[in-house]
Amino acid sequence: MEPVYSSVIGFARGVFALQGLHFTILGDENVPRQGGAVMTVNHTGYFDFAYAGLAARRSDRLVRFMAKDGVFSHPVSGPLMRGMHHIPVDRTAGAASYEAAVEALRAGEIVGVFPEATISRSFELKAFKNGAARMAAEAGVPILPTVIWGSQRVWSKGLPRRLGRTNVPILINVGEPIPVAPDADPDAVTVRYKRVMQELLDVARAAYEPLRGPDLRYLPASLGGTAPTLEEADRLDAQEAQERRRRADERRGFGSED
Repeated sequence: MEPVYSSVIGFARGVFALQGLHFTILGDENVPRQGGAVMTVNHTGYFDFAYAGLAARRSDRLVRFMAKDGVFSHPVSGPLMRGMHHIPVDRTAGAASYEAAVEALRAGEIVGVFPEATISRSFELKAFKNGAARMAAEAGVPILPTVIWGSQRVWSKGLPRRLGRTNVPILINVGEPIPVAPDADPDAVTVRYKRVMQELLDVARAAYEPLRGPDLRYLPASLGGTAPTLEEADRLDAQEAQERRRRADERRGFGSED
């Protein structure tokens, strides 16, 4: 076990215990005990990367997550992320991140990827990018479909943080590795493993405690909850992206002089 990673895991498990989080992990026997794999994870909360890594503990594996480069520039999280050999992603120049991930996969690492790229406000699966499939094909490793349900109740986009003792249950469900041929069509592979992840998510939701009252905000509209629909969430994401671009233009001096 690597000292930085093992220390962070120990600290995180202590925090989870103080929060009263209850983890149920299904299918963790599917995590390969050796060799590379692309762990694809749905994204509903800010701590998904910390929770998803727990699924690999039974196989005594560590997951190297791809995360936005801003996390690596933070004075506290940056050294820890680098010490755990996670992979920074520069969204304006993604080629280097992609190559670093492929190199890690070829070296036998499990690389964690969020194919939706951003948190799903609807708590449904958003559109998937095909980068995970391309990496798996190039590195000659399988896709390891993984879903998390319940993490949105701790902290998600547009909702208040609940970092105290909440006793929230979190369910992680890992599917069987999906082989990816070197000449496979990335789009077809993406469609295939997204379908598997939807099935895993359906199982996780069915096994989860019923949500009622104020907690309905953490449930998709399609299941009777009050979360935004997928279409509404996409509109909110587009508005947010437009606002980010506007602020960036203003910082660069392209804003209005009025």
